[in-house]
Amino acid sequence: MIISMPFLSIWFRRTNAMLITGSFMLLLLLAGSIIAPLLFALDPLAIDATRKLEAPSATYLLGTDEFGRDTFARIVYGAHVSLRVAFAATALTAVVGIILGTVSGQSRLADAIIGRISDSLLVFPGFVLAIMILAAIGPAEINVVLAVFLLYVPRVIRTVRASVIEFITADFVQAARSVGIGNFRLLAVHVLPNATGPVMVQLSFGFAWAILVEAGLSFLGLGLPPPSPSWGNMISDAREFIRTAPWLMFAPGAMISLAVLSLNLIGDGLRDMLDPRLQNKINL
Repeated sequence: MIISMPFLSIWFRRTNAMLITGSFMLLLLLAGSIIAPLLFALDPLAIDATRKLEAPSATYLLGTDEFGRDTFARIVYGAHVSLRVAFAATALTAVVGIILGTVSGQSRLADAIIGRISDSLLVFPGFVLAIMILAAIGPAEINVVLAVFLLYVPRVIRTVRASVIEFITADFVQAARSVGIGNFRLLAVHVLPNATGPVMVQLSFGFAWAILVEAGLSFLGLGLPPPSPSWGNMISDAREFIRTAPWLMFAPGAMISLAVLSLNLIGDGLRDMLDPRLQNKINL
């Protein structure tokens, strides 16, 4: 199927360099984590004591660790863990945050209750609260998802609440209400679609933040328990070999930086594209 030039021209006018670059980087990361296990016989847990701490080569693209495990294989499967945790936490945050933010923007009583709970979660430094949660309920993938969700959902609630309060009194919403449209349909059709932009931007930054939190918790031993590979626990294990085998720390660190950078670029690009006040900053 051939895409016409007018369509490409319109698409590029409505996007910008940051959004395109971030999306391309993220797609590369996703494609690599999916395709690499299909092209190569990768086993992140296979131990070969005779190949310990080997430098990158044609056989081992990113070298081996202190147990002779393939660093490239562990990087690829570590991407599965980080992206899975971040996606699950972001999806849960989106669903709960939109529901509670909508209710909070509609009801003063609900706003008082939800607002106080959100404020209490925001009082603690984010990563410190995550450590407290994991220390209490134990290290596991589902627990990391829960911790990231509890840390970021107040921000989504506030974003949705602000949008609901802003648009619920708008003229077009009042006109729709005057012709007999019910409250649920009013919110679903006229109010929440206008909150899509700010929420998408917030969630893209939340996705990046979830990857950082998961890596940090795994670095401290509170994430996915070993020997399962995670970018965070790979960096933690590589600390004592930073002089003799620096590739062990560089590879997972570069992947975390790439993932977070791509998502931040996407978030900035979406903000510039969806916020009318920033339209003059879009690169045409």
